[in-house]
Parts: sequence; C-alpha cells; structure tokens
Amino acid sequence: MARIDRRAFIRSLGGATLATTLPAPLVGATRTKGVGSVVILGAGIAGLVAALELEKRGIDVTVLEARQRVGGRVWTLRGGDRIADTDGIEQRVDFTDGLYLNAGAARIPSHHDALLGICRDHGVPLEVLVNSSRSAFIADASGPLRLRQAANDLRGHLSALLESALRAGSFDATLDAPTRKALETFLTGYGDLATDGHYGGSARSGLARVPGAFDQVQQVVAPRTLDQLLANPNLAGLLFEENILMQATMLAPVGGMDRIPRALAAALLKPVVTGAEVREIRRSGDGVTIAWRDAAGAAQTVRADRAIITLPLPILASIDGDFSAPVKRAIASARYQDTVKVAFQSRPFWEDQQIYGGLSFVGGETSVIWYPSDRFQQKQEVLLAAYMSQDAAASFARRPIAQQIELAHAAVERVHPGHGAELHSPIVVNWRKQAYNLGPWLDWEADGNSLDSFRLLNQPDGPFLFAGSHLSQYSGHWQEGAVLSARRAVDTLVPGNAASHHA
Repeated sequence: MARIDRRAFIRSLGGATLATTLPAPLVGATRTKGVGSVVILGAGIAGLVAALELEKRGIDVTVLEARQRVGGRVWTLRGGDRIADTDGIEQRVDFTDGLYLNAGAARIPSHHDALLGICRDHGVPLEVLVNSSRSAFIADASGPLRLRQAANDLRGHLSALLESALRAGSFDATLDAPTRKALETFLTGYGDLATDGHYGGSARSGLARVPGAFDQVQQVVAPRTLDQLLANPNLAGLLFEENILMQATMLAPVGGMDRIPRALAAALLKPVVTGAEVREIRRSGDGVTIAWRDAAGAAQTVRADRAIITLPLPILASIDGDFSAPVKRAIASARYQDTVKVAFQSRPFWEDQQIYGGLSFVGGETSVIWYPSDRFQQKQEVLLAAYMSQDAAASFARRPIAQQIELAHAAVERVHPGHGAELHSPIVVNWRKQAYNLGPWLDWEADGNSLDSFRLLNQPDGPFLFAGSHLSQYSGHWQEGAVLSARRAVDTLVPGNAASHHA
C-alpha cells in the first residue's frame, strides 16, 4: 500500500491547516478612530457577521452582494432553482418539494463554537448529521467492502501480528513482564483474537447472517486477508473520521445550510443590497467610494469611511481596485482549487443496505458517495453521488457535464449494483464555474500560492480591510473561518468588547 501523506489526506477531506499562525491583530498598527460608516463587499458568512458586529458598535453599514441571495458558498439548492455556469450551461433543479442539496458548506464540526454560537443566538435549529457510518462501503476489487469489516479485519490482523511478536520475545528488552502481559491481554480484546493469538474473523466486522427468532444463529462474515486489505487503494478512507474536522457525528441546520446566512441577514438593521455588482473600488480622501451596478443595470456609488472586502480573490482580481501594488499582486496571484458535486434524487435504496448517513469511498475521480441524514425512510431523498477535491476534482471538472453525470452514476452502480437505474433528476455544481466565486477554496501552501500573500491580506491596505474564510487558518474550507476572520477585521477597525460577539 502506498504511503499515506497525512497533510495531503487531510487537505483532500477539506481540512487544510496552514503552517503559520495568523498575525496578531495588528500590533503597533494604527487603530481607526471615528469610523462612522463601513461598506462591506460580499454577503457570505464573513460579510454578514462583520455587518452585524459593526452594527452592534453603532456603525452605519452597507452590504453589497452581487447575487440575488445571501450566503456565498453557503448555497442550498431546492426544486425550481437554477444554476447558470460561466460556460453558458444552465441547469434546473427538479427535486421534489422538501428535498434539497447543500451545494457548498454542508456540515459543522462540534468544535466550531463561533458558528454554533451564531446558530444558537439567531435561533437556527440544528440536527445531527451522520458524517461517518461503518455500514457504508469502500470500493474494492472483490466487491464493495463495508467500512466496518475493513476497519475490524485490519485491526484484528495487526493485533495478531503484534501479539505474535510479543510471544516471540521481540519486546522482552523494551517492555517489562507486567507491561508485556497487560499488552497481550489488551490485544486479545482489541483485535478479537482467539486464545492462540490468531485472528479468524469477528462479529465486529459484520454478519453474513443475522440472528433469528429461534434457531437461526448469526454467521460472521468471512474475514479479508491482510494482503487483500492493504491492496485496496481506498483503505485510507478508514482514517476519515479521525480528522478532527470530519467527526463521525456532526451538525447541520434543519432544512438546509442556508438557514444560517438567512438568519444573519434578517437580523441586520439595514437590508443587504442584492444584485449589486461591484465595478470599482476606490480610495476617496480618507475613505472609500464603491461603484456598482444594480440589478437593472444602473450605475450606483456608495461612499464610506472604510471597506471590508470579503469577495473571493478571483472575483476581486477582476474588479478595478485602488489597492497598493503588493496587495494587487497578492490578489491576482491567488490560485483556487476545483471541486464538483453531482447529486441525484432517488428512492433511498442504500437504507435497504443499512446505510443511514455517512460516506462510501469509491476512489477515482468521483471520490465519495455521501448519503443524506436529514430525511430517513422517506420515499425520495437526495444522494450526493460524487464529491472530490485536488487532482481528482481538476480532471473531473474538465469533463463535459453529461460525462460528469455518467461517471457519478457509474460510481453508484459500482458500489450499489442494480440501483443506478433509480437515480434521476441529476444536478452538477462546479464551483470554478460559479460566476461570483470562480473556485471553492484555496490552499496557501500549494498550487503556487504564497503564505506571504496570506499574511499581507490579513493587514489593512489604507482604508481597505479583507476578511473571509480564505484569510483564516481554514483556507476557505469552513464557515468557522469566515466568522473568526470577520470578527478579527471588525476588532481591528473598531475595537470593541469581545463579549459583544455573543450578545
């Protein structure tokens, strides 16, 4: 089995971590006094949080958003919605009423206290999201292999190897007798080993036959051999829930992730200006002037003392901005990654196979199948049949949309033979082709990006401040980063009581 690159693996699951910490809140920098008005560009999570925090401190805030909705990459698709890609392809979402797909952000870890606090404070009800289920599968040359069996057979074989080494005296020089005895006892239970230290299978790995009401005795699945397990290129999927960002049990808003930005927008004193496409970002005396075009195409301007800019960097690079030369270079040089989601509506046939939530790891370009956990045992549900990042996403994104649908369909059929025909109403979300994003996230330590740019954009550029998850340690992957970055920008601009974050 190829060596697992831990950093690459964590990134592939959406959990980038920068090698450096964020700069402290501008030690020694001049903190602005007398700021009475701020214009915020972008009504994603960062923009909305920044607006609310500023309003709490008595600042007049104008939020401009190019889309006709708030949320940015927090985007929930429902029946009747339309997707217009930059290449001219348009799709209509044909999901049944009540069904939805979180096209962007879709899960919240338990340690994302800032975002969870926002949900609590703004009355956004949450439900459990099953992010990992041992009943799901790893695609395997011998047929779909349940994660439960892969994990427990592997543990059994490795425990047997270690126990054998103990018996052979390999640890006599390094462990004292009581410790060796304690380890031997632990391994027997940990690996479910026979009394002779052999691993011959375990009910932990699953049942080929379940116990019945009378004389039907349970039958354990036949164990996979160690070499079979190690030959599986998707075996690293076993580590998925070990990532602190990919906990087995997570959270999500009831009814769709967009409940969060909608609640934030509803709490603002001044409504977000949607359909506002920014054309120019200018210094104006000690302040800023933003030129924008409204939904009717009419030219508009707004002047403010300062601006907080939360736009994705590829979008910001396309706007005529009055930034310093180093900041312009940092913005223009940022390289975002690809990610694509392909979803279908279907009868939940996976529940017939005891799968309620979690992911199956199929490898290849489609990477994973993600099962819903918002509606169990309903007639119809939405299945995310493909979701990938890094190299797999880059190659997948280049394919025609019809081929992307075909590959996602084939991946489901491979793991769930005979059920591909039940998939219908496909929808494809290619984040690089979304007009006001042009990419999902970036990795500051890869793709030609520079940590120097990351540091620079975390500092004010005259009257301009920048914020967003892409300027946090989350590199754009998580809403928590957007919240923390927004609060940092506000604290830099208008120092206030940290307790106000939870008011």
